[in-house]
Amino acid sequence: MLKVIIIFLIVFVLGVTIYNNYPPQTSLPDNITIDSLVVLKSQRQLLVFSRRQLIKTYKIALGGNPTGDKKFEGDRRTPEGLYVINDKNANSSFHKNLGVSYPNPQDIQEANAVGQPPGGDIKIHGLKNGLGLMGKLHRLTDWTNGCMALTNPEIDELFAHTPIGTPINIEK
Repeated sequence: MLKVIIIFLIVFVLGVTIYNNYPPQTSLPDNITIDSLVVLKSQRQLLVFSRRQLIKTYKIALGGNPTGDKKFEGDRRTPEGLYVINDKNANSSFHKNLGVSYPNPQDIQEANAVGQPPGGDIKIHGLKNGLGLMGKLHRLTDWTNGCMALTNPEIDELFAHTPIGTPINIEK
């Protein structure tokens, strides 16, 4: 029985290692400045543009209730619409993050219409501190409270190349 458990653990560790490292991702060139971002929620993708050219696509995890636009605080939905990157936090509890300018005036009006606060703190972030080894496995489910999650190396790269004021269009 012990032999079976050891073999299982070895196969599991090898599988996770291969999953997290294959296919290898190409890094953004050092001189690239990202000038727009597009999130395709239905495809769980974050598209990165520089000079109107698509330069990279990241796979992401979304809010735990990903279908539909964010309506109010606590609904675990990722918002949809036009926003900007309005903050950068290198000391986040989720590795690093880029702040998204949610809520906008329309979001506030929609939440008020149903008697709820709109919420806030929507981010593009890495993994919870201490869980970085999880790597790409975090994408197996939508788990955030409405944010868009990447691996820690991915948010490091995005953080380095994305200035505050960068537009982000979050689509269905």
